[in-house]
Amino acid sequence: MARYIGYKKPKNTKKTILRLLHYMGAHRILLLLVIFLTAVGSLANIIGTYLLRPVINNYILPGDVPGLIRMVLLMALMYLAGVLATWGYNQLMVKMSQKVVSEIRHDLFVHTQTLPLSYFDAHTHGELMSRFTGDVDTITEALNGSFTLLIQSSIIIVGTIIMLLVLNWRLSLIVFFFMALMFLFIQFNSRRSRKYFREQQRCLGSIEGFTEEMVTGQKVEKVFNHEKQNYEEFCRRNEALRKASTKALTYSGMMIPTIVSLSYFNYAVSACVGGLFALASLIDLGTLSAYLVYVRQTAMPMNQFTQQMNFLLAALSGAERIFEMMDVPPEIDEGTITLCHATEEADGTVRESEVPCGSFAWKRPEPDGSFTLIPLKGDVRFHDVSFGYVPGKKILDGINLYAKPGQKIAFVGSTGAGKTTIINLINRFYEIDSGTITYDGLDIRDIKKDDLRRSLSLVIQDTHLFTGTIADNIRYGKLDATDEEVRKAAMIAGADSFIRRLPHGYDTVLHSDGSNLSQGQRQLLAIARAAVSDPPVLILDEATSSVDTGTERLIERGMDSLMEGRTVFVIAHRLSTVRNAKAILVLEHGEIMERGSHEELLEQKGRYYKLYTGQFELE
Repeated sequence: MARYIGYKKPKNTKKTILRLLHYMGAHRILLLLVIFLTAVGSLANIIGTYLLRPVINNYILPGDVPGLIRMVLLMALMYLAGVLATWGYNQLMVKMSQKVVSEIRHDLFVHTQTLPLSYFDAHTHGELMSRFTGDVDTITEALNGSFTLLIQSSIIIVGTIIMLLVLNWRLSLIVFFFMALMFLFIQFNSRRSRKYFREQQRCLGSIEGFTEEMVTGQKVEKVFNHEKQNYEEFCRRNEALRKASTKALTYSGMMIPTIVSLSYFNYAVSACVGGLFALASLIDLGTLSAYLVYVRQTAMPMNQFTQQMNFLLAALSGAERIFEMMDVPPEIDEGTITLCHATEEADGTVRESEVPCGSFAWKRPEPDGSFTLIPLKGDVRFHDVSFGYVPGKKILDGINLYAKPGQKIAFVGSTGAGKTTIINLINRFYEIDSGTITYDGLDIRDIKKDDLRRSLSLVIQDTHLFTGTIADNIRYGKLDATDEEVRKAAMIAGADSFIRRLPHGYDTVLHSDGSNLSQGQRQLLAIARAAVSDPPVLILDEATSSVDTGTERLIERGMDSLMEGRTVFVIAHRLSTVRNAKAILVLEHGEIMERGSHEELLEQKGRYYKLYTGQFELE
């Protein structure tokens, strides 16, 4: 049955096929062998049927039993060869398809790692994950089954038509008439069922999304007594899905019965007319017998061909989406300056070290091929920086700020003022529109992104934990950290006490983004992860927003030793957490409104003063 499976036709079928064939071309020997064995299996079936003609005319009717036995053995060997060829190409196709899909999935994942954050901002996680799951699965299914079946069906259809014409072209006119009817019905039915299957997919997505929202928001639903309205909305969507599914399955369910009925009718008419031809000596008995077997075989390959075309188009549509994602330009990185371990001699000379020594330097290549080592201090400065996530809408407008080595700089301001944007630009998650950002006097665009980010450690409000032990999650900040370093980082973050109270301590396995921990505990692990990396520059974006004030004080005491001698950027809504900052910057609408220490800003009695005294609240 040619059933629609919810695909959209690829926009550029030729280009997608060529890209897919490029992957398959890497295994061209296997591919050629698969095509050869598929042809052998199909031709064995066609030739085996044709042999009925000489078997009946030359051996059965004359009564030549020894000759009949030889022919039967020959046909058995031919069909056995077809069976072995079918088994062979199925095994080889599975092997090749898994290699091809593995390579596509590998290339997709590698390319995904290089994409800029702006791409992930513009696409939902579900949309991106569907490339690795649904789209890759459709390619797997098509390569495993549809590819070989399409070749087989094509050979059988062409071979059968040729043999029908060879055996008796007059009778073939009847078969061609019924084949045309079958083809027209398949086209009509496919269009109708495709329409309703598309509607079914839409309704199914709607009801799944609605159900997910209701399950996730059960507490809100019960608080506001919204059960009745939600039930009515679910019934409405469920009824729409029922109607679409009924129509889709009604049309698709008609396919096999109708094609089978037409093929039986075709067989009956051909048999009757063929009988009359035989009585009139227009066809011999052997030819008629082989002919009628071919007639019975006409429906199956047509059905298979149409069905596999649908599956293949679904695979091409999925492949096109994958290739479109692969074609997205990777994150721009034109930097040449790298980070290296370094030691500083008594006379101030900086030398590169082959082993970790606790200090770093920027390694800048010079035109003559030499390198200049610049000690990493953590001096970060913004010079007239302007930036917007979308063209025409500035988030930062001519920002100038500096953070000297070892200083703690705090940002306060309303939501959307640009605080987190500044942090994102320091990490080069996004490219600035104008101005420059320097790091130890170097334009950060000249520093390789990986090396730039190695020198920074970031703790954000939305903590993400990976599946694995607590120790593994802390060690994510420094993959070669020892157990002692992991525990020390946890103590700095104030997480050691709750970790040791867990049944398996640091070996406790976390699942589902640490769902078995409280939000505050997850935040402590994120801080420990930053602490273990021992960075020159530390960035805290609402790092203590999910912990209580008591825990926050514990963290602050532990963080004091971590922040000593480091440049620290802090974003916080609780103004009590930024009082000891060297400088506090008040941002509004992408501009720095005030700058100074806690005491200096209070004396100015401006916006910070109003925020601190409660006359104005952060929004």
